[in-house]
Amino acid sequence: MPSPSQVDPRGPRFAAWVTSAVLVAVLLTGWWPLLAAQTAVFAIGAFAGLRWSPYSVLYRVLVAPRLAPTDERKDVAPLRFAQGVGFVFTLLGTTGYALGVPVLGIAATAIALAAAFLNAAFGFCLGCESYLLVNRLSNINKEVGTAR
Repeated sequence: MPSPSQVDPRGPRFAAWVTSAVLVAVLLTGWWPLLAAQTAVFAIGAFAGLRWSPYSVLYRVLVAPRLAPTDERKDVAPLRFAQGVGFVFTLLGTTGYALGVPVLGIAATAIALAAAFLNAAFGFCLGCESYLLVNRLSNINKEVGTAR
């Protein structure tokens, strides 16, 4: 049985495909309530946990049972961080669209789309890599502080 701190990496990639589709629809229509819904999805994943994220539930219930089992696992912490980054960008986009600043809405949504598409198409999670970089830098700072 997998650890609760580990997930099947196919789930986050499925979520990235769904997210990409949602963000493309937002960019094509400018319909900010859809972006607000995506912001809520990111918030659930980042703050309540991936287990409760709507796209994770869809994957577990509808997709995973149709796939061959895998022993491959991915750590949850970088994924939750990535959800938090997505939350920030989609919240900025929602705010931009809702307040009549479409340039902000478009730019923030496009950045979120670029990150989601990288994960969906290539398995490269930009938010996860950022998490790892921040951790490395904070550990270096701790080591430097201890060496003094």
